[in-house]
Amino acid sequence: MKRIPDSIGLGRFCLVAMMIAFLSLGSPSTLQASILGTVEGHVRLGDRPAAGAKVELLLLGKVHASTSADAAGKFKFDGIWVGIYELRGSLGKATATVKDVKVRLQQTTFVDLSLIDATAPKPVPLPEPVVLKEEPIEIMEMEEVQGDAADEVVVHEYWAPSPCAMPAYEIAPMVERAPVDREGYDHFAENRFHEALLTPLSTFSIDVDEASYTNCRRMLMQEQRMPIAAAVRIEEFVNYFDYDYPQPKDAHPFSITTELSDCPWASGRQLVHIGLQGRQLQASQVPAANLVFLIDVSGSMSDYNKLPLVKQGLEMLVGQLRPQDQVAIVVYAGAAGLVLPPTTGDQSPKIKEAIQRLSAGGSTAGGAGIQLAYKTAKENFKPNGNNRVILCTDGDFNVGVSSDGELVSLIERERESGVFLSVMGFGTGNYQDAKMEKLADNGNGTFHYIDQVLEAKKVFVEEVGGTLTTIAKDVKIQVEFNPAKVKSYRLIGYENRSLENEDFEDDRKDAGELGAGHTVTALYEVVPNVAPVKDGGSLRYQKLVLDAAASSNELLTVKFRYKAPQDSVSKLIEQQQLSAKVVPLAQTSDNFRFSAAVAAFAMLLRASDFAGAASYAMVQELAKGALGEDRKGYRAEFLRMVATAEVLGQ
Repeated sequence: MKRIPDSIGLGRFCLVAMMIAFLSLGSPSTLQASILGTVEGHVRLGDRPAAGAKVELLLLGKVHASTSADAAGKFKFDGIWVGIYELRGSLGKATATVKDVKVRLQQTTFVDLSLIDATAPKPVPLPEPVVLKEEPIEIMEMEEVQGDAADEVVVHEYWAPSPCAMPAYEIAPMVERAPVDREGYDHFAENRFHEALLTPLSTFSIDVDEASYTNCRRMLMQEQRMPIAAAVRIEEFVNYFDYDYPQPKDAHPFSITTELSDCPWASGRQLVHIGLQGRQLQASQVPAANLVFLIDVSGSMSDYNKLPLVKQGLEMLVGQLRPQDQVAIVVYAGAAGLVLPPTTGDQSPKIKEAIQRLSAGGSTAGGAGIQLAYKTAKENFKPNGNNRVILCTDGDFNVGVSSDGELVSLIERERESGVFLSVMGFGTGNYQDAKMEKLADNGNGTFHYIDQVLEAKKVFVEEVGGTLTTIAKDVKIQVEFNPAKVKSYRLIGYENRSLENEDFEDDRKDAGELGAGHTVTALYEVVPNVAPVKDGGSLRYQKLVLDAAASSNELLTVKFRYKAPQDSVSKLIEQQQLSAKVVPLAQTSDNFRFSAAVAAFAMLLRASDFAGAASYAMVQELAKGALGEDRKGYRAEFLRMVATAEVLGQ
């Protein structure tokens, strides 16, 4: 028997053999689509789309397919055989290669290419920080961790420079940095339209995260480049802003608002707006807090916009604490350690001193730090209180438990204790967005990205109630569309928050959390039925349903389920119907028009297939007429972002 060449490997050899067998059956057009997949993505050169770039898909070193990127830098390969490929891009002297691109059955594989000109001058590196003599910080003795965590958590004496010996650079903080090459994002396909006749239910989890918006703001405003598509999550753009919804008037912790108007970017279509408003709490109503700051002090956190910004934000938060609150500080680099035992909020000088004495160095044992932080929080658990771990990191874990799957499993186990997790992302270059979003989503918490000191103030001071105080958990939304009024619909955003319809009543299924005073907004794009549906085809019972639905003026019904923070059984908020009567766009609320403008902007940044007639000019016009009071200037800042993107995108 002839030996299989080592250079190919058994797996790929079998794949080639399988493909030859398929080919022997006939041309691809005669085969079922189930043996094919799709590859698509974007090509960039620096901060701009690489329009016209050549993109090739190679199999075993030979070109299998090739195409050119369009004006937005987008490319796509349809009808690709399942297998493992190499993707190459080139434009002039700039090139990029991604190996092990896996094409799966009836799935789309997303890959972005960042072209680099190897002949271009290399950026000047930052000088090494000047660190003065180090002094040890007193470490509290910790009991040995039992069970699965015993091999992961190692408490060592933690060393940091004295307060007067902070790292010093001769270069100003706002320096030009090399293009991002190690940031981690999850690629996802946008939600598509569903036929209301066949799929009348749409179910998803709420999302109050804001990280995507501030991260993309960093790219646009600080780095003067267009965000990559995978960094744009539309729901986080929309939910970055507060909306003027009414406070709840009944026993439920949030109110519900719905509106219907014409879709600004798609003629003949409609836009549904659903808004939730969390109950505001008075200071006396906020439960006592048991907080554990879990701070990444590894070497990757030494940049000016990482650990120094973490310390500024935490000092602001310490200023909001009360005597009944308590905080502890756990740090992790090569190992995890407790640098501040649980300390009451009236001892702010002691807490701030511990924060100021932190410095960065070493590898990143993130899993060990998480385990020690939860252990500390559980040992000081406050019944009916706010028990929370606040993780501050760039997400670049590389020691011990570090894979996404392992970390998510760890967080899922720990959340059963009643300790919630908030994740604060920092920095550029190696920022791991996907990893941190998974941790927050599975830890019953929120995910923020802190790109500047004003954002730290927004999260840690202005929104501290919503950031740290959960009033409802596992909040799910289910919308039922009337097929007599709606031909098809599309949920805008929330792709990684989608739920199966049966998950709505399954209390074991995790969903999003709502903080005190938080607002949540969701938008649906709807294709209306221009004429009454007269029959359901050959389906007898569907026809009976349609006959009854046709006599109703309801467009949809929306339902909500949620749990109280310490409960395990959900509560159902009664159904609320939305009339099919369309309100002219000019007569809608500022909430409706501004959220529509933000969604359209995010679709433009993603180069969305559903952006329709959206343009930067349309977004600006729609948003300018819906600024409202804008007391803190966030909506005005949004307009500056749109203007910046318009210039960069030319």
